[in-house]
Amino acid sequence: MYEVVSVADEAADTVTLSLDPLDRTIDPPAPGQFCMLWAFGVGEAPISLAGRDRSRLVHTIRGVGPVTRALVASRPGTPIGVRGPFGRGWELDEARDRDIVIVAGGLGVAPVRPLVLDLLADSGPDRRRTVLLGAKRPDQLLYRAELERWRTAPGLVVETTVDVAPAGWRGNVGLVTQLLDRVELHGERTTAFVCGPEIMMRFVALDLRRRGVAPESILVSLERNMHCAIGHCGHCQLGPAIVCTDGPVLDWATIEPLLAVPGL
Repeated sequence: MYEVVSVADEAADTVTLSLDPLDRTIDPPAPGQFCMLWAFGVGEAPISLAGRDRSRLVHTIRGVGPVTRALVASRPGTPIGVRGPFGRGWELDEARDRDIVIVAGGLGVAPVRPLVLDLLADSGPDRRRTVLLGAKRPDQLLYRAELERWRTAPGLVVETTVDVAPAGWRGNVGLVTQLLDRVELHGERTTAFVCGPEIMMRFVALDLRRRGVAPESILVSLERNMHCAIGHCGHCQLGPAIVCTDGPVLDWATIEPLLAVPGL
C-alpha cells in the first residue's frame, strides 16, 4: 500500500504522481522497470517507473482508460496499491564508458527520465551524452519544469521538438528522428536508449543502424497489453518473447525480426 503525496500536472490528461509507502515497500525498482498500480474499485494497470527517491516512487500517467483515468484523478492522500517492480530495465551500467544517445517521444519520455537523472548525477568518464525528446505539441512536452536544468547540465546535450507548433513557438518543429540527423555519432562506441511509439522506434533504430550503431547496442522499451506482469496470462506475448518478463527493454537484435512480422 502506498499513498499519493504529490500530483504534478504535465498535460491536460497527464500527471506525475509521487507515492510514499504506507507500510511495507516494494523492492527498489531499476530504471526501465514498471509497476502494477491499483486504483481501488477500478482495477490495475502497468505504469513505467519515472523516478525513485529512496522509498518514494514516481510515475507519470496518461488517462486513456478507466484505470489510468482513476489514477490521474488521484489527489494527495489517495491510497494506491503497488505490485512490482517487474521486467527488465535499462542496462546503463554496461554503457558507463560509452557515448549515450537517449531518444524518446510522447509518453515514452517517462521511462527514460530515470536514465537522464542518472546521467545528471554521473561524474564518470568523459563521453558524449545526448538526449532527444519529442511531443505532438509544446503543451504535451513532459517535465517542462525540469528541462532547463537538464539543458544547462555540463556534458549533457538536450534537444526537444514538436510535430505541430502554435504561433510564437521558437523551438524545433518536426519528428524526433530529424534531431537525430544533427547528432555526431561514433557508432562503434555508442549505446542508444529508445522509447516511444513503435513506428518512431523503428525509424530511430534504422537510422542508428545506418550510422554504425550495433543492434545489440540499441535498447528499446516495448509497450504491450500487460495484465499479470509475471508471464502467465500471455496477453503481452510477442513471438517467443513475453514482454512483461523478457522486457519491456530488449535490444534491437532481438526485437527487429519480431516487429517485422505483420500483426504480431
